[in-house]
Amino acid sequence: MLQCSDDTYYVGSTNNLQRRLKQHNESKLGAHYTKIRRPVTLIYHESFDTLLVARRREIEIKKWPRERKNKLLNK
Repeated sequence: MLQCSDDTYYVGSTNNLQRRLKQHNESKLGAHYTKIRRPVTLIYHESFDTLLVARRREIEIKKWPRERKNKLLNK
């Protein structure tokens, strides 16, 4: 989970966390949502054995309201 400069959250999945974070902050390959809200900061991540499981978890978290995401972050 990324925190954007406007204090919103972005949830995504990747098989290379450091590369993807760099893309979100520096390149045209970052998501449009994060490109217009740079810089972004990594605030939470989980690891899974398969991309399928990671994507399912991504979808689950994206559906949560901000308050529940904050609880995940212990805020």
